[in-house]
Amino acid sequence: MVLQENVPLAPLTTLGVGGPARYFVEAHTPPEVAEAVVLAMSQSIPLFVLGGGSNLVIADEGWPGLVLKLGITGTDHREEGDRTLFTVGAGESWDDFVARAVTANCAGIECLSGIPGSVGGTPVQNVGAYGQEVSNSIDSVEVFDRRDSHVRELCNEACGFSYRSSIFNTTERGRFIILRVTYALSFGGEPHIEYADLRRYFEGQASHPTLSEVRKAVREIRARKGMLLVEGDPDSRSAGSFFKNPVLSEEQMQDLKKRAEASNLLIPTYPALAQSHKVSAAWLVEHSGFTRGYSFGHVGISGKHTLAIVNRGGGSAREIVALKDQIQQRVEEVWGIRLEPEPVIVGT
Repeated sequence: MVLQENVPLAPLTTLGVGGPARYFVEAHTPPEVAEAVVLAMSQSIPLFVLGGGSNLVIADEGWPGLVLKLGITGTDHREEGDRTLFTVGAGESWDDFVARAVTANCAGIECLSGIPGSVGGTPVQNVGAYGQEVSNSIDSVEVFDRRDSHVRELCNEACGFSYRSSIFNTTERGRFIILRVTYALSFGGEPHIEYADLRRYFEGQASHPTLSEVRKAVREIRARKGMLLVEGDPDSRSAGSFFKNPVLSEEQMQDLKKRAEASNLLIPTYPALAQSHKVSAAWLVEHSGFTRGYSFGHVGISGKHTLAIVNRGGGSAREIVALKDQIQQRVEEVWGIRLEPEPVIVGT
């Protein structure tokens, strides 16, 4: 394990903002992860675990302690009944793994194509898009437990998955470092095309779309919305969707409908959880006075999608957070709903 000092972190994130790490290591094996944890503890310095940097805002001052970048790679697969189990290192590129699964004709994650970042980050927020969530396909997660310095395996149920959350970002935040993830996929399974955007894409097509066609469609749709990392495209210098779609109680939903009716607006909604409703965060932002292309200093809102806050060049974490606060405050004033950010905001 090589210990470095004062390593710039901005280039390691999709937003491209943030200061340096006082100390930095990249771990390629579980023993190196354990070594980094011991080092941070022995020096009484804070430890931050960095994955693909795609869902992250790092403070302009950087990180005062040790940044541990997960570089555990490798993919193994085996057949188990009607399932194909893929065990993937936390440091592997998520989209590369999706491509591999689709090429192997294994269904279950094809709608999650084009999402940036690493495999290790997917269980943390129960990454989802276009009608699929990783919780539907995760069989188990191998973790390093910082509480007792043991490597253990957590089954799907133990991860406590719910909409954009898990024990890794709620009740056990900071306790576990994800080393590998095992996904149970369906060989020869049908692609998932329940989401409206995908249905429209394949409307009129005589044959049922293949997994490869669905992957291609998802990537094209994401690109149109500025949600695909494209070199040279300023709208892709973002953390993806910056706010979660709020899940409301029936009482909150009725209050929102009354506010919308007063403005002669119709809310696009769909059931999310039992006794609850999910509302489009993009719609709330758009109807609170923010438009695509909105500028705020060196940052702004993507010209392709209202939920993406982008760095237009020379932006700072301070500006990103200030724009986030501005959007949250205005949405709460207009609609009585507090939007929750998706990215992890570190040190700001």
